[in-house]
Amino acid sequence: MTAPPSTRPGPAEVEAALVLLSRLGISPADLQQAAPTRPAPTFAAYVPVVSAAVSAGTRRVYSSYWNRIVEHWGERRLDEPTPSEVEQLTERVKANVVKRRNARGGRLAAEHLIAAMRCLYRHAIKDGLIGEGCNPAVKVAKPRRLPSTRRAVTDTRLAEINKVAATTGDDPGLDAIILRLHTETACRRGGALALRFETSIRTSVWCCCGRKARRCARSRCRRR
Repeated sequence: MTAPPSTRPGPAEVEAALVLLSRLGISPADLQQAAPTRPAPTFAAYVPVVSAAVSAGTRRVYSSYWNRIVEHWGERRLDEPTPSEVEQLTERVKANVVKRRNARGGRLAAEHLIAAMRCLYRHAIKDGLIGEGCNPAVKVAKPRRLPSTRRAVTDTRLAEINKVAATTGDDPGLDAIILRLHTETACRRGGALALRFETSIRTSVWCCCGRKARRCARSRCRRR
């Protein structure tokens, strides 16, 4: 019975392989670090993965834009779109934005679309699905934001609002209290909706103290 031939390369074969690698500019360490490549997933397959990995707030902001991406590029792989195609999709989203009185020309929709796409590619890079330089969304600039049209309510207009709220409606007393809460604390709608009985007592005391402090300050200014 003869022994099977050895499969280990001999010194001559190893030397020949090293010479070939040196001519190709490749070291044995490069071969060890090289990982087998696998095709990048499609947008339709990868968007649910990222959606499940992000926070609820991020999902709420980006989900509609991820749906747009899947609608247009669902069967395409992550490594296929180019920066020019990202810009084309951005312009398409801007053109189809709902027209409202306070619309900004679709700039916010374009900004969110690019941010949503960058979020997808950041996760793909972390998951090892694409390389660092294969993110087309990072090469597309977000649209510049226009100056805000928001402004503070004047004292005269605020007094008119309080007067109407305190004299009309189904529960003018409650309406006046809610307006006072927003005026004194500068809280948003969520702050009023989250208010509970025990919190409202402390808030009422705080509002009363705030009004008293301002009255005292005005009184001291008059005396001067």
